[in-house]
Amino acid sequence: MSAVTAVLPAAGRSFEAEADVLIIGAGAAGLVAALAASEAGAEVVVVERDALPSGSTALSAGLIPAAATRFQRAAGIEDSAELFAADIMAKAGNEPDPAIVWRLTAHVGPVLEWLADRHGLPFDVVTNFSYPGHSARRMHGLPKRTGSELVDRLREAAEARDIPILTGFRATTLFTDPAGRVAGIAGTRPGGGEEPIGCRALVLACNGYGGNRALVAKHIPEMVDALWFGHSGNEGDAVLWGDALGADLVAMSGHQGHGSVAHPHGILITWATIMEGGFQVNARGERFSDESHGYSEQAATVLAQPGGKAWTIFDGRIAAIARQFEDFRNAEAQGAIVQAQDIASLARMLGLPPDALAATAAEVEALKQGNGSDRFGRDFRGAQPLAAPFCAVAVTGALFHTQGGLRIDPQARVLRPDGSAFANLFACGGAAVGVSGRRASGYLSGNGLLTAVGLGEIAGREAARLASVDPA
Repeated sequence: MSAVTAVLPAAGRSFEAEADVLIIGAGAAGLVAALAASEAGAEVVVVERDALPSGSTALSAGLIPAAATRFQRAAGIEDSAELFAADIMAKAGNEPDPAIVWRLTAHVGPVLEWLADRHGLPFDVVTNFSYPGHSARRMHGLPKRTGSELVDRLREAAEARDIPILTGFRATTLFTDPAGRVAGIAGTRPGGGEEPIGCRALVLACNGYGGNRALVAKHIPEMVDALWFGHSGNEGDAVLWGDALGADLVAMSGHQGHGSVAHPHGILITWATIMEGGFQVNARGERFSDESHGYSEQAATVLAQPGGKAWTIFDGRIAAIARQFEDFRNAEAQGAIVQAQDIASLARMLGLPPDALAATAAEVEALKQGNGSDRFGRDFRGAQPLAAPFCAVAVTGALFHTQGGLRIDPQARVLRPDGSAFANLFACGGAAVGVSGRRASGYLSGNGLLTAVGLGEIAGREAARLASVDPA
């Protein structure tokens, strides 16, 4: 166990402050849980280690996949929870718990509509490109297409309901009775000693363990040297507490990588640069994979190239689509995006072999015309040809967040290996096992925020229901 996480007996402990529902973590999962619990009538307290709520959410594009929403209908998109569930299971090789997958795909759409109607979050759907593995365009986002915008709006909604968010609070200890019921927690704040808070129900919304290199080395050794692009606070507190409690930890090797982080700028580059007809090359100017499979599994593939990097080649039309994302605009402003009027000039600017890059670009254009088959298996047919100005960005692979975690039931209750549930312990977001299975290739775009927002609402509402009937 980490030196800063512990599970201790509750006997003899007293708590000067108490909450019906106590939530550890104020990213999207924790804030959605707080809103749901508060609206269900519970007294809610959120503790957050940072000075301002952010978490992994703030580092993402803030896009949440959901099916059969009114936002899709307004855009003329046909979709269903069944189709969404099938996409998740297909991408993850049928490894995730089907009951959790179905609960999420049927539930997340109404959650987004609740957030829009009750809390004023102006969602709409990304309609001008498709994400790999999704059978319909179902990515919902806010106008800036940033996770920081999403977490800021959720924080504002929580503040409007007068939900206390104790920032700078580093939760360290859970106090439990012999049956595993959580009586409360303790933590530290800057300039103060230990601060205990009692609760009737506890929600772990403190994300995964990607920032804990020892746990990454144990569970995902192939990514131990990868750029860590997640939140520094993802040190595995939830899984460490769960392990100490005897909870079931599953799919611990599951994770989301990304094969498109601008190097050395450290800015996420949208996968629209690939899905709209772009491609990646290595230092030899050669393609090395089917880039369309998914950005998560592409992380390790990019890292395996010479120097651990690659170049994404696209054009001005694709750049115009990518500019809807603030990250891409920032990458342009910092000079990460290179532009030229022809492939030879682009190669010279990138320091790549001009003849090799020209041959690769010509091969891709032939494949788009249906001439031949791609040796890596990508189907380029129907993609628009690239045209001047040609664009490129140097990228590397990164680890974004982990997908393994605490096994839960459809009510977001934490489970033991025998399938029994802890009396008053819930998990959501990165603290809970995701729906991506055990491999990076199982990650379907948006799975992280799907479980954050979908499970967050479930965990908050169920915790409030439990607290209302629990006399403890």
